[in-house]
Amino acid sequence: MNGDPSTPYSRDLGDELRQIRESFTTFRGRKIAKMLGWDPGKVSNIEHGKVRATEIDIIQYLGRCGRSQVFIEDFLRRYRSAFDLYFVQVPDILRTMTLAESCADKITSYDLTYIPGLLQTEDYATALYVARGILTPEKIETAVRFRVERQAILQRHNRPTCVFYVHENALRLKVGSDQIMEDQLMRLLFHTHVIRIVPAASGPAGILLTNYVLWGYEKRGDVAFTESDLAMVFVQDELGVKRCKSIFAQLDAIALDEEQSRSMVADLASRSREDLNDRKLHLA
Repeated sequence: MNGDPSTPYSRDLGDELRQIRESFTTFRGRKIAKMLGWDPGKVSNIEHGKVRATEIDIIQYLGRCGRSQVFIEDFLRRYRSAFDLYFVQVPDILRTMTLAESCADKITSYDLTYIPGLLQTEDYATALYVARGILTPEKIETAVRFRVERQAILQRHNRPTCVFYVHENALRLKVGSDQIMEDQLMRLLFHTHVIRIVPAASGPAGILLTNYVLWGYEKRGDVAFTESDLAMVFVQDELGVKRCKSIFAQLDAIALDEEQSRSMVADLASRSREDLNDRKLHLA
């Protein structure tokens, strides 16, 4: 754990406390620490999710910030799960996932069915949401915008090292039009990340039950993550993270190397372009 027992959810809720202090008071960290009779380091550690505050601590802190009893009780209910090594969250609450992702030094992921969200074009993401029919049109627009904004981490000067294991099925599944697919496949070729294609020829060995993500951090414990339409699961338990790492080790053994993977993506993009041109000729 590298001496840091924090979890994605504890860091999320700690950051929420900081935002509450900054939004509803003029207090700096040292000021509220003095008011509460705390060491300034205690405020910093709680706001960074590094230590578990007691319920009395939370009540005093939020009370000083002028929060209502109803708000405090709701926060306490959520905070009781802050340091759980297995944490489940509904899929439409994305703050915890986003913070965990944006702070990672390394991101490794596996996707069987779709192009990874961090690599999706706006048109591909929109077509995917529309086809699945889970969200209303208004929510689709918000979800797509959020997905595109997440991709900013790949453009940072201190961007995480990323390795995306993508099953061949995800490349061949047509989402939207031929043009959307061609643009999406071309997008995969021109980014600062590593693409490793898991070929269909690998058989059942390359078919995993769900998608997987491993967020690696230099100064805290790694976090494994998986999601479905029902829930998002964050895992910081040592055995669970070890299991996730072993899955990626198995994928590394069967996936195409980076050059072979890019060749496959380029070939599929070329075929998609040919299909698109053929359709244009027929229409003409």
